[in-house]
This record gives sequence, structure tokens and C-alpha cells, in this order.
Amino acid sequence: MNILYGHELLVPAPAKVNVNLLITGKRADGYHSLDSVMQKIDLFDTLRITLSKDPGIHLSCPDSDLPVDRSNIVWRAAEAFLQAVAAADRIGVSIVLEKKIPIAAGLGGGSSDAGAVLTGLNRLIGAGISAAQLIDIARPLGADVPFFVVPHSAVRARGIGDEMVPVPSLVDCALLLVNPGFSVSTAWVYKNFTLTRVVKDSRLFDSQKNDNLSSGRQLLFNDLESVTIRHYPEIAALKSYLLENGASDALMSGSGPTVFALFPAASEEIYRCAEQLKKKYGHGVIVTQVIASSSPA
Repeated sequence: MNILYGHELLVPAPAKVNVNLLITGKRADGYHSLDSVMQKIDLFDTLRITLSKDPGIHLSCPDSDLPVDRSNIVWRAAEAFLQAVAAADRIGVSIVLEKKIPIAAGLGGGSSDAGAVLTGLNRLIGAGISAAQLIDIARPLGADVPFFVVPHSAVRARGIGDEMVPVPSLVDCALLLVNPGFSVSTAWVYKNFTLTRVVKDSRLFDSQKNDNLSSGRQLLFNDLESVTIRHYPEIAALKSYLLENGASDALMSGSGPTVFALFPAASEEIYRCAEQLKKKYGHGVIVTQVIASSSPA
């Protein structure tokens, strides 16, 4: 291994939205199996990672209330990687996490940060860990983490999010994110989800062609949305407002509470809508775009 001690690596960690999300079952280990199309978007946290010869993990999160110990998924990701390459007793890791993605918002911020740690350490330590091995390390950290260790901008993920095939990114659209300012626990949402579909779930996806994601009105749906909306009806009101003000479609991402809306590319409506919503939600309103597919699906 060619270990780059003292070299600071800046790793961007993108947010994601779930273009669609179906819960297809519950496994014996307590995890839910899913079928979801996930899309990376142009909203990033940044991680500054440095290696030293003094063993230990040191994490700081300036301007954030996030914990800086093992209860933080970033810390656990560093630990998992060092253990995987048998280097925990001879390599120290210092991480500075600069947050831009809202916390507990359904945008995958924590999972993306963990994925960035895994890919960043792979580069700094020169471990040569393959994509399949990175997914193996990522899998126990959380269902979304495997998505953030692969280079694809959009995937259809099944299993617990670790069985992925690339799909085309959304095109010809802009995204408006609206975070209403409260956090939602992913564990709480899954605990309160009642599985009501079995066979027809996969048919919903199989009836789509991949290019349906990039033309016309998108086929957006999210099984978890009804759970979160029952306790936070403001999400339903946000969706209605967005649809009434130029959005072609709107959906809660992940377990929520962030709602994202699709607008035509170069649309003036998205900026008018954003300005109105900023009066209530301030910095929780973000105009962004998708990260384009890095390679054909």
C-alpha cells in the first residue's frame, strides 16, 4: 500500500433523491428489502480526510450539532475501512465534515458522507479495494451507503440497496428541494410502515422503460410517503403547492421530510416558486439539478 500520510484529500459527497421507492418485503434480519431508483443531485457535503501515523479516528463537524464519536456514521465508516485493510493499529484518520445537505431529510447525506470516507480512504491508503469489496464494507453501514461508493449517477437498487444496476439520469429538468425544517427518523418511518404489496411491486418497475425516466411526466412514487404524511401533513400541502405552481411532479424523497419537485429545464416557474417558498422555509429551499450519468446504462 502506498499510504499518503499528511496529504489532505477533499472528497465531495452528493445528496440523492429517490425517483421511486417500493418496499417489497421484510427480511429475517429485520431489514426491509426495497426496489428503488436513486439519483445523485448537485448538492454536496465536503469531507477533508488526512492520514497520520498515530492510530485513532478524529472527527470534527464545524457549524453542526452532529456527534463526533462512534455514533456518527462517518466515524464508523472510517473504522470499518481500517479494519477491512487490517490497518487500524498503524494508521490514524482525521476527518473534517462540512455539512450542506440537510440532516435527517431523506436526501442521503449521512450515507453519502460514509461512502465518501470509504472511497477517500481507499485512495489515500492505496489499498486497491475493488468496487465489489467497497460495497461489502458499505452494506452493514446502511441501505443507501453502497450507492455512494459506486460511480454511477443513477441506479435501480434492490435487496437492501446493495444490488444495483445503472440507469440513465433524469434529463431536461431542474429540481426544487423544499425541506420543511424538521427531522424525520428513518428507523421510525420503517417501523411504522405496513407492507401491503408483494407481487405487483416489481411489475410497476418492469412496466417502465429506462428512458421513461428522461421524458415527459416522471413515474414518481414512494411507499414511505404515506407513513410520514400521516404525522406531518405539511408534506402533502407542499406537494400540492408545487404542483399548482409549475412542477410536473413532486414527491417526498426517502423517508422524508424533504419534498423534491421536477420542473422543465430553464423554467422561470422554478425560480418564482422558490422565491415564494423561501419566505417560509428560508435556506431549506434549494434549486438544483441532477448529476448526469457518467456512462451509458
